[in-house]
Amino acid sequence: MLALASILLATPQGIAAQEKIRVVTTSTDLKSLVEAVGGERTEVESLTVPEQDPHTVEIKPTQLARLGKARLIVRIGLDHEPWFARLPLRDVPVIDASRAVKLLQTQTPRLRTERQAHVHAFGNTHYWLDPDNAAPITAAVLAALAAQDPAAAGTFQKNRQAFLAHLNDRILAWDAALKGLRGTKVVVVHDSWAYFAERFGLNIVAAAEPSPGVTPSPAELAALFKRMREANVRLLIADPHTNPALVQQITERGGARAVTLLPSAADYIGLFEENVRRLSLLLNPG
Repeated sequence: MLALASILLATPQGIAAQEKIRVVTTSTDLKSLVEAVGGERTEVESLTVPEQDPHTVEIKPTQLARLGKARLIVRIGLDHEPWFARLPLRDVPVIDASRAVKLLQTQTPRLRTERQAHVHAFGNTHYWLDPDNAAPITAAVLAALAAQDPAAAGTFQKNRQAFLAHLNDRILAWDAALKGLRGTKVVVVHDSWAYFAERFGLNIVAAAEPSPGVTPSPAELAALFKRMREANVRLLIADPHTNPALVQQITERGGARAVTLLPSAADYIGLFEENVRRLSLLLNPG
């Protein structure tokens, strides 16, 4: 029996299994991008799922155990994961994907009225919602994986090129599908759609939440409704976690139609396919 096990480990399949690079990411979107580059030579796990609030995550003991075996960690960065600093990390490379992209809303640290730091104080962290940012993110992933397994660098490069070719084809389709919405004035509930809006030509007039996750006061809502009427805003973008009562109040008093978009998903290209589908229904209802 021991001899058989030795033979199996000596086979190319056994060696390939041993050579897999264990990667831990802080989101499923990054997980999908790492898998696109790493392919079968990687084993990737996300510390969060799309349904979670990314700012308030409780890491389970089983995840900590897997984290301890990781050879590479890929995170969103900035202040998107305040819980990340509490992780018991050993000496393992950490790739901050935010350093690979051009960030929005970085002009100055933003403060709340009570002078406490804004959740996204040093830039908008939702940069993966511009599909063009997949190119620099996967470039950083490629470099990190190649450093772990130089012999597979060529494979990683081919995987990345194939993924980006497919993504670019889909981007052309998404641009065409959303052409009729370019220039549309919108209000967002959560300030997570700046990159998506800029990429696809939506004009964000205001965010309902004064700070991410903070319910607007009656006075703030009154000012929002006034601004919506003055700007003739007809579209509200909500997130899956948005309070339905708040959405209803904004649509009824602000005169806008609401659509719920997904800020995260298990499959990167699938994330945009679904969001474009939902927005396309506004142009072609029924």
